[in-house]
Amino acid sequence: MLIAILFFIAGLAGALLPVLPGAVLVWVGMLIYGVMTGFETLGLVFFIGQGLAVVLVHAVDYLAGVVGVKRYGGSKNAVYGSLIGGILGIFVMGPAGIIFGPFIGAIVGEMLGPQKQLDIAIRSGFGTLVGLIGGSVFKIAIEIVMIIWFFWAIRV
Repeated sequence: MLIAILFFIAGLAGALLPVLPGAVLVWVGMLIYGVMTGFETLGLVFFIGQGLAVVLVHAVDYLAGVVGVKRYGGSKNAVYGSLIGGILGIFVMGPAGIIFGPFIGAIVGEMLGPQKQLDIAIRSGFGTLVGLIGGSVFKIAIEIVMIIWFFWAIRV
């Protein structure tokens, strides 16, 4: 049980530190518990449901920044820039690139578009930050539901 809880804690931290695969760690903690108990209380339906929750977390992770950019008036160029900036940011800036990469990428992408208006570009960049924060909150909520379901399933 302790090992599973440690994975849960690491998974919740992963919702805030995108370097860690949060929901995957939560799921692995459950899998380890299942293996250690011979899957007495956790069945196939449980693991499929939890797997779908992991997929949902990854979809939120991907879409949150895109929705933020669009909501704050960014164009497709800003969306593509935020996605590229998110990938490059990790390599160029390390962990800080997770936040600043999409922000800078959205601004650069917007400035490369036909409008080239700095105020719209900065709003687009800000939208990525809002999306990142909103996505993190939603990811934590999903992971908490996963963990509650786990404890309900094993009835501790």
